[in-house]
Amino acid sequence: MKLKLAALTVALGLGLSQAAVAAGEIVIKFSHVVAVNTPKGKAAEYFKKLAEERTKGKVKVQVYPNSQLYKDKEELEALQLGAVQMLAPSLAKFGPLGAKEFEVFDLPYIFDDYNDLHKVTQGPIGKQLLAKLEPKGIKGLAFWDNGFKSFSSNRPMKTPADMKGLKLRIQSSKVLEEEVRALGAMPQVMAFSEVYQALQTGVVDGTENPISNFYTQKMHEVQKNLTLTNHGYLGYAVIVNKKFWDGLPGDVRTTLEGAMRDATTYANQIAEKENNDDLARVKASGKTQVYTPTPAERAAFKKALVPVHQKMSDRIGPDLIKAIYKDTGFNPAQ
Repeated sequence: MKLKLAALTVALGLGLSQAAVAAGEIVIKFSHVVAVNTPKGKAAEYFKKLAEERTKGKVKVQVYPNSQLYKDKEELEALQLGAVQMLAPSLAKFGPLGAKEFEVFDLPYIFDDYNDLHKVTQGPIGKQLLAKLEPKGIKGLAFWDNGFKSFSSNRPMKTPADMKGLKLRIQSSKVLEEEVRALGAMPQVMAFSEVYQALQTGVVDGTENPISNFYTQKMHEVQKNLTLTNHGYLGYAVIVNKKFWDGLPGDVRTTLEGAMRDATTYANQIAEKENNDDLARVKASGKTQVYTPTPAERAAFKKALVPVHQKMSDRIGPDLIKAIYKDTGFNPAQ
């Protein structure tokens, strides 16, 4: 209902935006689904600070964290309708929109570390991927890191066999569905805002998250075990409504592009530190047992999950996967 109402007012809303620009008052509604004290939450606030300072108050950025405006399933539609101007959705969200290439970021173990990751997100492949959003009415501005994901549940998990039969919450992603099935577990697609209650009530047994999301959403209170598999990456694309962005005065747009570059540097610098700090907090809470797999155990998880690359190749695009292998030096046979 909320988005249907937005659809009825989108023409009026865009007209008001253009009038506001002409009057020298530019408002950017920046909506996201995570907490303020996560890497994305902090980066959004930093962009707000830079944008307002550098435009001398001409631009006002209103940040709405924790799904205050829309649940994660509704975000992209809201942006396309013009109900919000800026989002930073997880990369898995673009698959259902028709940009299936973004699902390459969901492939397990395709990036060994941030250095490998940034060869893609900060290189030609990243630019090519963002450009694929423009026919959808979306302008891609940057990639922001969250971190590498680990599995949690109320069951100790040391080997892939320990995952069998678990109901695991995932984002909506065909790649993640295949990942979970490869472990003998059952994928459960669910909005991020609903995960804590689902874990608390036993609707799902576990999930996968970077540690910053795991801690800030208080999942450590309702999960007994966390295994540091670092099996997948969770990141975001900062995007804007293309019509709104193209309608900005050129000098304002240039200033905002600079603010976004600096906010991106900040976001990616703090991501690893935030996850490390939150891991220490999880351990200190005493509520979740944290397990680090041995090299042999990690190799077993990797062996179980890397076949997902081949299974999803036709969906994502074999040439894209090969290009990432080439950039990062990944060898699926190892």
